[in-house]
Amino acid sequence: MAENTSSSITIEAAPADVMAVIADFARYPDWTGEVKEAQVLATDEKGRAEQVRLVMDAGAIKDDQTLGYTWTGDHEVSWTLVKSQMLRSLDGSYILKPAGLSATEVTYRLTVDVKIPMLGMIKRKAEKVIIDRALAGLKKRVESGDAAEEADKAAGEEAESRDAGKKAGPGEK
Repeated sequence: MAENTSSSITIEAAPADVMAVIADFARYPDWTGEVKEAQVLATDEKGRAEQVRLVMDAGAIKDDQTLGYTWTGDHEVSWTLVKSQMLRSLDGSYILKPAGLSATEVTYRLTVDVKIPMLGMIKRKAEKVIIDRALAGLKKRVESGDAAEEADKAAGEEAESRDAGKKAGPGEK
């Protein structure tokens, strides 16, 4: 069985706020350096992503991949590779644990197997870089307050759009 690489970080926000950023795939290009495009292909009954297409550019590795997501309660999400050009397998997870009154410990686990031969030591170092960048980006995104502002703005725009649709006459928008 392949070894996984993991790392943790404490984020000054409630677990729900952290998970809201993790679940907002459309914004991944804003805070993850490697994700250039994200598209939710399927959702579950709660509206959470079940399958997501990601276009990645991590320097030497460029990939177009589809991941399948499994949500366990409100504090854990895991994913596995559905298809990829460069990877044989990819399994990962975010696990959130409350840390005090207003903080969350986030643990990111990742196991990657590439189609090209690579020494285990080099592969684990690459996994560590991916994890550390993702956790740093997540922390910055959540703690900046931008995520909450954007969620409020999106909710307001959605409400305005619904209201505008109700006010329009037949054939108008």
